Amino acid sequence: MVLDIISIVILKINHMKTKMMYVAALCLTALSLAACKKNTCADCHYDKAGAEIELGEKCGDEMESLEANGYTDSTGTYVVHCAH
Repeated sequence: MVLDIISIVILKINHMKTKMMYVAALCLTALSLAACKKNTCADCHYDKAGAEIELGEKCGDEMESLEANGYTDSTGTYVVHCAH
């Protein structure tokens, strides 16, 4: 009788540990995927004299900087649009 109770308790503890490991793995996966989104890439362009000037694919901090500060050439600074 006592051995049956001990066996049941051990099985329940092992089951709880397994569930906790699954939850931890799920959280780690979610964090990893969230971190990957920060370095997304997109095609960027700016408008100059009615024409779209392509800048090509930009990623991560470079893309964010272009969108925040614009693109500057010898004729001025232009607002950059990236499709993301």
